[in-house]
Amino acid sequence: MKAVREAASDLEIKASVLQKMKAVREAASDLGIPQMMIVTNIDRACAETEKDVKNVYKSKYLKKKMLEFHRRVGIPVNCIFPVKNYSDEIDLDPDVDALILSALRKMLDFGDDFIDKHF
Repeated sequence: MKAVREAASDLEIKASVLQKMKAVREAASDLGIPQMMIVTNIDRACAETEKDVKNVYKSKYLKKKMLEFHRRVGIPVNCIFPVKNYSDEIDLDPDVDALILSALRKMLDFGDDFIDKHF
């Protein structure tokens, strides 16, 4: 399983890096390896998610960034998972955990499907 990590707060990824990501994704796809992307630091990406991480799927900015990455690299939008990093928090937050656990569940599902299909 190939996972790509991008920080949502990053303004731009260089075209050369995107081209390399696309080449790796295409090679992995040719081998039947599922791909997904983890977008991190969504709380730093826009005011909506900074205020409340539950607004992640309401954020027009994040949706735009995910669609842009999909168009440039080819990873389906439904395989791009936004998460908030634990960086300053002392206590766990169920809303943050839900996003991380959802992404982890999909990683495990993709890996399990790949193993079932190829072994």
